[in-house]
Amino acid sequence: MNAQELRDKTPDQLRDALVDLKKEAFNLRFQQAGGNIENTARMRQVRRDVARVKTILNEKAKAEA
Repeated sequence: MNAQELRDKTPDQLRDALVDLKKEAFNLRFQQAGGNIENTARMRQVRRDVARVKTILNEKAKAEA
C-alpha cells in the first residue's frame, strides 16, 4: 500500500482500512505470542501501513479545515 493509493481514497475508506489493519496487527501479535507466526516481516509492514493511513487522514482533515 503506497501513499498515492491512499490519497485517492475517501476518508471513510481510509477509516475502514485502518480498522482492518489494526485487526490484522492484533492477530499477528497473538500469532507471535503463540510462536506460530509465518511472516514476521508482515508485522512491520502493518505497523507502517497504519502510520501511513493515519498520516493521510490527518492531511485530509487539515485540508478541509
